[in-house]
Amino acid sequence: MSWSTVHDYALRERYAEVHDLAEWSPWMPFESAIPSAPREPGVYLLREPLTGIIRYVGMAGERAAGGRPQGLYGRLKIYRNGRGAISGFGEEALDRALADPQWLEQQLHDLRDHGPKRAQDWAREAVLRLGLEVSWSVTPDTNDARYLETQTLTLLRTTGIWNR
Repeated sequence: MSWSTVHDYALRERYAEVHDLAEWSPWMPFESAIPSAPREPGVYLLREPLTGIIRYVGMAGERAAGGRPQGLYGRLKIYRNGRGAISGFGEEALDRALADPQWLEQQLHDLRDHGPKRAQDWAREAVLRLGLEVSWSVTPDTNDARYLETQTLTLLRTTGIWNR
């Protein structure tokens, strides 16, 4: 994980501690990373690419849909598809979009020109507008994922992450 864009020394130290907690994937653009996301449980980090600041820490368990485990892939796909609008990161993304007058103006323009959209579509657009990058660490099971998430959140709680 590269922290070279983070200018705050104390923050870089925290990120180094997070890096040492687990084996993390390279950072990738959120949307293009989803097809390669593992179907195992684990923890994911979302960061702003320009500043390198981590904005969200989440975990995915071993949920199965249609008999096939979904893991990290399933969790990230839920956000990209807009189905996670009222949970965790999806809610935070939608709250931030709804506080952006330019985004709202564009949505009103689209409404007038093309008619209404489903809430799921608004949530998907709210997530994608952030342009975040993702990194993850695979864990053996849900309990290990929960433990890694707790350790990571403990280190990052005071660094401006969006987790509530």
